[in-house]
Amino acid sequence: MDDARLEREVFGVKFKNPVGLAAGFDKDAKLYNEFSDFGFGFVEIGTVTPKPQPGNPKKRLFRLLDDKAIINRMGFNNNGVFEAVEQLKKKHRVIVGGNIGKNKVTANQDAIKDYLICFEALFEHVDYFVVNVSSPNTPGLRELQDKEPLTKLLKKLKSHNSKLAKKLNKKEKPILLKIAPDLTDDQLLDIISIVTDTQIEGVIATNTTIERTDLKSHLVLTEEKGGLSGKPLTQRSTAVIRFLSEKSNKAFPIIGVGGIHSPEDAMEKLEAGADLVQLYTGFIYEGPGLIKKINKAILEKMG
Repeated sequence: MDDARLEREVFGVKFKNPVGLAAGFDKDAKLYNEFSDFGFGFVEIGTVTPKPQPGNPKKRLFRLLDDKAIINRMGFNNNGVFEAVEQLKKKHRVIVGGNIGKNKVTANQDAIKDYLICFEALFEHVDYFVVNVSSPNTPGLRELQDKEPLTKLLKKLKSHNSKLAKKLNKKEKPILLKIAPDLTDDQLLDIISIVTDTQIEGVIATNTTIERTDLKSHLVLTEEKGGLSGKPLTQRSTAVIRFLSEKSNKAFPIIGVGGIHSPEDAMEKLEAGADLVQLYTGFIYEGPGLIKKINKAILEKMG
């Protein structure tokens, strides 16, 4: 759906529409152009890690049909950042974000090295970066969301961003942080102060949840370990967006993701303070028609 009124300029990047594909679908950057043909305004590849890794043992993906939800514990299965770079050398028909993480075997105290390797490798091939410290499927990863390690990691990436931009005579790339929906209000206030302190460009709210409240599906399924996405996450992710937006006085852009299964879900996130939205589970359950329906609802709202 091409309509100039859908265009958005966010953190210095021009999007042809505000509906994107979340990370986790095109892990190895093989299909970003094809996904753009469905109407996505942007596609986020990854999560990529420096070295290839197989991820967690299978079975690791479960559909909770009664809840319109998915539990996954993929564990950053990917072919490694350098393979992704080869794929990204194709001409891009769409804005591409690079979602970066650490290898499972890398200790948390060495995590910064992994993020820097991915950042440097992807710098000339993506339009923005997402720092993923919120997946529940890599042991210990979420500990990097704590204020001290997270501030250190983001400051290091910002400084590397500046050096690379000077060296290559390019503009710096926007850096966003993807956060968990399971953070407390105090932790979310910490996120606001970290974003302000490190001057990164924005936040993606939210990743999958480890909560299992009020699910209708069979206990055998709901007790599977991993991150839950889809309809049960709709309200919590919107609440996180609203909290960040209001408490920061709209100080930074937010990409809203989590349980968007209808145009109404997307509009709620945009009204709560999101500048852009992303689909993952809703795209699986509702199909590609959802992208057009959301964009249509945005245009109708504009009158």
